Amino acid sequence: MKKLTKLALVSSMAISANAMAMQAMDDAALSATTGQDGINIGIGISKIEIGKIFIHDNDGYSKKGNGTTEIATGKAGFGGTEVAGAISIKGNGTAGHVNETAGIVITANTDQPDTTKAGATLLKSHNLADIRIDSDAGTGTKGAFLNIAADVSGLNISIGEVGVTASGSATPTVGIQRGGVDANYNKILSGLSIKTGVMTANVQLGATPQGAMIKLNTTMTGGLTISDLGVVDAAGGGELWLGKIQVADGASTNLAVDADVSVTTNGLKILARQGDAGIDTYVQAIALGAKPTAALGARGTATAGSIGDVEIQGLKTFYSPTAGTFANGSVITISGR
Repeated sequence: MKKLTKLALVSSMAISANAMAMQAMDDAALSATTGQDGINIGIGISKIEIGKIFIHDNDGYSKKGNGTTEIATGKAGFGGTEVAGAISIKGNGTAGHVNETAGIVITANTDQPDTTKAGATLLKSHNLADIRIDSDAGTGTKGAFLNIAADVSGLNISIGEVGVTASGSATPTVGIQRGGVDANYNKILSGLSIKTGVMTANVQLGATPQGAMIKLNTTMTGGLTISDLGVVDAAGGGELWLGKIQVADGASTNLAVDADVSVTTNGLKILARQGDAGIDTYVQAIALGAKPTAALGARGTATAGSIGDVEIQGLKTFYSPTAGTFANGSVITISGR
């Protein structure tokens, strides 16, 4: 009996030792794989499609008043009915742009005008995004924070037709889709495509030792490209069409992004800094009245129906952090009314 007890004791000790050794190996292997403690998330999605988007304004636009009241409240009220309306984004069925049913399509950007840089806007992992999450005690009272670092692949974003419509019933009889009223719909944008380079963002929740909730500090390889943008006048029947808009830092093909995003008690605040060289913008193939029938060619070539190209060099914006001072960049605030 004593021998059996000793055998059981030795066996349990051996099992415990092996278990601890196995746990240590797992921790070491995990640390070697991730490079640090915390959580790593790779988003291996190759494409995202969104059928439709509706942004409902539940109180519509104010009715025209007696003038004095409208000026005081900042509401002109021209043609307002105070009936809920919505901005609508839906598929426009244009081949190679977005399909018949998708309002927004997002894929990784594998394109580069310079073929020697093909794939330069992809992450090394070939994921759409890589996210790293860590928690930290911080310093001082209430110093703890959650840190979320994200690397986002260069993206091809195709946005379909954008219009405005009357909002559907807030209490639909089937499902939860409110949608809009097709009989009361006007197109305002025929669509657009956006190409971006690799972007990095750092988000801090809790304390924010970095100085803002979201920090963007990266360089988009190849700059920012917006193409096939058409602004429609439903009343006049015409369209202002911009074939391609390219935006980059002054005398560069890339675009630096340096911005802080904060949520204040007054709304969303975006502080965007800008380099001393400013921003270069090239708008290719501007058409007034109707979209050209000829396909968009190389930059500098004539496009049938286009009035030509427009180039802006060294554009700078400034904001005033304190009275009487100016700094390169801009501050944008977004809030409800």
